[in-house]
Parts: sequence; structure tokens; C-alpha cells
Amino acid sequence: MSEGNVNSFLEKEKIGSLMRKYALPCIISLLVAALYNIVDQIFIANADYLGSYGNAANTVVFPLTVVALAIAVMIGDGCCAFVSISLGARNEENAHRSIGNSVVLCIGASILVTALYFLFQEPILTMFGGRVNEETFALSKEYFTYITVGIPFYMFGQAMNPVIRSDGSPKFAMLSTLAGAVVNIVLDPIFIFGLKWGMMGAAVATVLGQILTAGLAVWYLFHIKTVKLQKDSFSLHGKVISRFLSLGICSFLSQISLVAAMAAINNMIQKYGAMDVVFGQAEFAQIPMAVVGIVMKFFQIVISIVVGMAAGCIPIVGYNIGAGRKDRAGKLFKYLLLAEGCVGLAALLIVEFMPRQLIAIFGAANESVYYTDFAVKAFRVYLCMIIFACINKATFIYLQSLGKALLSTLLSMVREVLFGVGFALLLPAFFGLDGVLYSMPIADGATFIISAAVIVYTHRLLKETGGTEHVK
Repeated sequence: MSEGNVNSFLEKEKIGSLMRKYALPCIISLLVAALYNIVDQIFIANADYLGSYGNAANTVVFPLTVVALAIAVMIGDGCCAFVSISLGARNEENAHRSIGNSVVLCIGASILVTALYFLFQEPILTMFGGRVNEETFALSKEYFTYITVGIPFYMFGQAMNPVIRSDGSPKFAMLSTLAGAVVNIVLDPIFIFGLKWGMMGAAVATVLGQILTAGLAVWYLFHIKTVKLQKDSFSLHGKVISRFLSLGICSFLSQISLVAAMAAINNMIQKYGAMDVVFGQAEFAQIPMAVVGIVMKFFQIVISIVVGMAAGCIPIVGYNIGAGRKDRAGKLFKYLLLAEGCVGLAALLIVEFMPRQLIAIFGAANESVYYTDFAVKAFRVYLCMIIFACINKATFIYLQSLGKALLSTLLSMVREVLFGVGFALLLPAFFGLDGVLYSMPIADGATFIISAAVIVYTHRLLKETGGTEHVK
């Protein structure tokens, strides 16, 4: 059966049914991937010998795992979009070459990242605020050392996940990630509470799960359905690489610019926390960093749903654009924005009315009242514009699926670098530690003004020519 026949249902099946079929497994895959770090932090926070020091250490290391993820999703999401468009246009040669090239690039990039992390461990941790106090820095080094060992497995599993989805197997992509997360969840309490391995235990549990996910991805590559991988598939082709990397650059920038924002935020927390009457005291210095890390973990859960919903639609949009069905792509855009808005509303209600319940999950019972009070404020202020954040993210990813990589990239840069990093550096100078919390909602609100204009532009674009021409 040809690849066109295999995926032809993407042009015929109801849009709502396709969204459920593709988005749900993608959402679960991303949620499960997010749980690796979140589960670590929950168990670390509830271990009385680690507590907020371990929490802060986890917050320091987290952006460094996102750097690896950024490179992996650039390769994987770009390949996914390019494969889907190629299959829609009945171009099997480009499809199999992009998959093979993505494998080679991911392996090479992961080895390079691992080497850099080992060589420059202390300067990197310092850059991300690890020296807030000595205990936090020591725990950061311990956790980072073992997490670095798993970087090649983590990157390969994350890069191949969207590639597997583009092959028409979203359920396998979901289950491979879920299997790794289950291993992590089972081993975390054994290593942290049973064996008392501390930060090392949390990291080792994570790495073992990542190895399983990567192994399942390797197995799938030998059983791929829509194309036949050949020896030539793994020979690097500059034109193919440039095409799929350009489609994945938005995913890269959305992640890597988040890292830049985290670095700015962590350093502002360290600087202005030291000036605070309470958090300037050595025994409480790690609390703001630990708390903001926890708030970001909740945000990561929400954004995993948002990105999963949008990214899960990439094969659907790509195939229909390749087949000249702009009308179906436009209908999916409307459904997507509505669904993303609902997710944002639900998240807003939770952070505004249930912040104490959220912080209780992360060991608040073992901490001072300053920990809880700052956490409640952080949840309510930092995420008060989360509805706009959800719609912004969905818009950027949808543009990526249309093949409009430049526009998608520019919008991501404006949000994450110009607004995200800019406000994080600027506002604390006027509002102190509270300025860190104000930076997120102001950035999301400002970005939404731009996104609204882009949404109108995209809607009009998809209505042109009656759905008979490809989007250029």
C-alpha cells in the first residue's frame, strides 16, 4: 500500500474525530514527558532531608534539560511537519530522507550537548542561579551530573516521538513515553525514600525511564509504515535538512527562549531575593527559586496540553495543505483556538482559587509560612494571563504546521526573548522580587495583541481560493 493511501483518511475523516485521534495521544505524550521532572520535584520536596533546597536545585537544573529538549523538538517537530507535507504531496523520497537525517542529527547533537554539560558543569549551574546558597549548589551538581548521563536517550526519545506520530502511530508515540514515565514514577520513591539516594536517586530513576523510551523508538524505526528507510536515508542531504529544520525552528525557539527567560528569572530572584527582608536571610534564600520553579511546573503541565493539542494537529494540517484542502485546515484552526481557550480558562480558575492545594503537593507542610505565602502570591500573579498564553502558543504552532516558519519564528522570538526576557530583567528594577512575578502576565498580554492580528490574517488566508491551492 502506498504512503498516500495509508494517510489519505487525513483528507476525508471528520476534523473533530481527527483532532481527538491525533491530539489526545500527543497531549498525553507531552504530559508524560513533563512528568519526568515534575515527579522528581514532588518526591524531592516531600523528602525531609532535601525539602526546599532540593526543590531549588531541581529548578536550577530544569532549564538545562529544556535546552536538550529544544534541540530534540526542533529536529522532531520539523521532521514531522515536513514528512506530513511530503506525504500529502505524494513525495516519498523527501519523507524517508528527512526521517533518516533526523536520526543522524539527533544522535550527533545529543553527544555534543552531553560533552558540553560535563565540561562546563559549574559555570553552567552558576549561570542559572545555582549559587543562591551552598546547599542548593551542592544538590544541583549532584542532580545535574546524573541527568547529563541520560541526555542522549532523552533527546532521541523526544525527537522520534513526533516522527512516529507523522507515520500515523500517535498511540505508539504516547505509549513509548508513558512506559518511560511509569518507570520513573515507580523508581523515584524507592531510590529517594527507600535507599536514601537523594538527588542522585531522582536523576537515576529519570534516566532509566528515558532509556526505555529511546529503546522503543529504535524498535519503531525498524517497523515504520508509510515509507521504507534505506541506507541512503541516513546520508545527510543539505536541502532536506534545511527544509525540516526551518519548520522546526519555532519549536526550538519556543523552548530555548524559555531557557533564556528562566535564566533571567533565576538570576533576578537570586539578586532581588537577597535584598528582601525575609528571603535575604540565608535559611530562606532558596524559597523564591523553589517556589517559582513549582509554579513553572504547573505552567508546564498546562502548556503540555496546549502544545500537545496543537502539535498533534500538525500531520492533519500538513497533509491537507499538501493536498490543497485549505478549507479543512481553516476549520481545524477554529476548533483548535476554541479548545485552547477552554484549557486556559480551566487553568486560570485552578491557580486563582486553589493555590494552597497546589503548593501542598510540593511539600508545603514541611516548610515555613513564608514558603506558602509566597507560593500563593506567585500562582495568582504569575499565571493570571494564562488564557492568553495558551492561545498565543497554539497560534505559533499552527503557523508552523502551515509551513510559515518565518512568521511563526518571529512571533515566538517576540514573546520569549523581547517580552519574556526583557520584562523579567526590567520590572524587578522597579518592583523588586514582585517584578519577577509581573513579568509573565505582562509578556503574555502584550503578545496576545499581536496574536489576535495574526489569527485574523491566518483565517483570511485559509478562506482564499476556495480551498483549492496550497499555502505558500
